[in-house]
Amino acid sequence: MKKKNRRKLLGAPITGKPVSECGDLDDIFTHCLPAFGGAYLQKFYQILRKVLVQQIPLVITVAGPITVSDQHRAWLIPLLRLGGVAYLTVTDAICYHDGHDALKKFAKRPIKEVDLYGDDAKLRQNGIVRVTNTAFYEKILFDQDRMISAILQQPEFQKPMTTTERNYLLGKYYEDQEIKFAVQPGLLSTCCKLDIPVFVGAAADGSAFLNSVKLWALKQLGLKSYDFSYDLHADIFEACAYHYWGLFNSPAKALAILILGGGVPKNYSLQPEPTLSQIFLLNNIRGYDFDVQIVSAPVTDGSLSSCHPSEAVSWGKVNPVTFENATQSLQMDYSTIMPFVVKALTNKIKPRESLRLYSKREQLTSQLLKVIEKNAEKIKKTLDFPLQLLTRRVE
Repeated sequence: MKKKNRRKLLGAPITGKPVSECGDLDDIFTHCLPAFGGAYLQKFYQILRKVLVQQIPLVITVAGPITVSDQHRAWLIPLLRLGGVAYLTVTDAICYHDGHDALKKFAKRPIKEVDLYGDDAKLRQNGIVRVTNTAFYEKILFDQDRMISAILQQPEFQKPMTTTERNYLLGKYYEDQEIKFAVQPGLLSTCCKLDIPVFVGAAADGSAFLNSVKLWALKQLGLKSYDFSYDLHADIFEACAYHYWGLFNSPAKALAILILGGGVPKNYSLQPEPTLSQIFLLNNIRGYDFDVQIVSAPVTDGSLSSCHPSEAVSWGKVNPVTFENATQSLQMDYSTIMPFVVKALTNKIKPRESLRLYSKREQLTSQLLKVIEKNAEKIKKTLDFPLQLLTRRVE
């Protein structure tokens, strides 16, 4: 009996297939990463492949300058074109830099390689801006500001809207520029075509929005008519509507998340579950059934960027039933591995029709409002609290 119990403590034999006998990258990820860090990568890949094969709606969050470095064209857009992505959450900077290539007709891409450990003071003196080992002339930023400012003044922007609507419209204008100057499709134009919603969690943290501040200030001075603004309430509610749809109305009745780089995008896409369960007090709400992430922050720093899916389980943001087998966190730079992961996936999985959730956003938010309406009396009971009010002086 003791010997039998000991066997239960062991899993399958650790074996590695010679890479010389592998036919493709999928074969390598499946059979040539038997232990240590490789085992974590193997599980990450297997979970992500399972999500795509089983057609489970996938949320992708990305932090980092992927559009500056052209990573969006290298591996993110090919991943989006496989279909099955519910929505993206990115930074405002990603949206801003996405337009650089199509500002005008360039002989070659305006973003160049630069020495990672070069003389930054010298770069500054010569009007060059560096992002890690990529760089471009500062004039690109001023031209991008002019483009964004011109776009934000267009009639369709003169109203409150969600970040997804701004990015959808922005993608249309970027597409026109890309076609005019024979530039390969960028991130926002691709998401616009595929009808993939693109959220910006920190809506004011980026130069695209700084140009809106410029136009707002001119309005305050009476020099410009300008009515664009963000409706952040509607923004979060839209994300909640997609989450609710994934759990209860999607064919899979499940949700998955791929987190690349942590940061605000990660936090934003983990918020629908507590909003639905803790704030709106809806029953049977759960977090993501599958959660894979690549982050570089150490788990001991206490940030959400670094926390493993198991910590998210304690908050209800990840399914406690599935997390042991359906989650994995990798401690690394996602730019080093995602090209290989996506190449393996594109060789293994046939593309399918996009979920096209952006076009369904009004329908899905309306449906969620009806669900919440049934819970209204219960929600209203959370509005009161015995505040200890002190006498306040009116200055």
